[in-house]
Amino acid sequence: MPSGGGDEDRILTVPNVVTAIRLALIPVYVVLLAQPRRSQWVAAAWLLAGIAVTDFLDGQLARRLHQVTRLGKVLDPLADRLLLVVASISIIAVGALPLWVAIVALAREVTVAVGFIIVAAVGGRRMEVAGAGKAATFALMVALPLFLIGHAGVSWSRAAEDSAWVFAIPGLVLGWYSAVRYVPMARTALTLRDQERAAGPGTETADSAGTESAEGTESGRGP
Repeated sequence: MPSGGGDEDRILTVPNVVTAIRLALIPVYVVLLAQPRRSQWVAAAWLLAGIAVTDFLDGQLARRLHQVTRLGKVLDPLADRLLLVVASISIIAVGALPLWVAIVALAREVTVAVGFIIVAAVGGRRMEVAGAGKAATFALMVALPLFLIGHAGVSWSRAAEDSAWVFAIPGLVLGWYSAVRYVPMARTALTLRDQERAAGPGTETADSAGTESAEGTESGRGP
C-alpha cells in the first residue's frame, strides 16, 4: 500500500531517523580515521561499513513500513553523496585510495547532482534515484572500507585490498551507467513539466502519474 499524500509529508519516521543517525556518524568516522596509528584505521573502516549498511536498511524500512516520505526521498540520496564524498576525500588524504578511483567516482556524483539541480531549477518534475545508482553507491561504500583496511597494516590487509577492487570497478561502471540513464529521465521530467503547464494548474497528466510510479519502484525510498 503506497503512502498517501499526507503520509508523504511526515518528518519523524523510522527510515528518516535511521538516515539522520547515518549523517550524525560521519564526523565520528572522520575522528577515528584521524588517529595517529594505522591499526586504528580498522575501527574507522568498520564504522564506515556499518554506515553503508544503514543505507540499505532505511530504504527497506521505508517500503516495508509504508513510510516513504518527501523528506526521505531528498535526505537519503543526500546522505549517500555526502558519505561518499567525505569517505573518498578522507581516504585519499591518508593515502589509502588511488586518486583516479576517487576522481571517477566524484566526477559522477558532481555530474548527477548538477543535472538534478538544473532540472529542478527549470521546473522539471523531481526525478527518482535510479536502482543502478543505489547499487553503484553501495558497491563503492563496500570498496572504500576495504581500501582503508588494505593500508592499515593488519594481517589481512592484502586480501582486503584485493577485495576492494572486486567492488570498486563494478561500482564505477554502474555509477556512470546510471548517470547516462538519467538523461532520458531528465527529458521526461521536462516534457511532463511542459504538458502540465499546457494543461493548466492543478492538472496531472496520466503519463506523469505513470512515470512517478515506475520510477518510484527503482528508488531507494520508492514504494
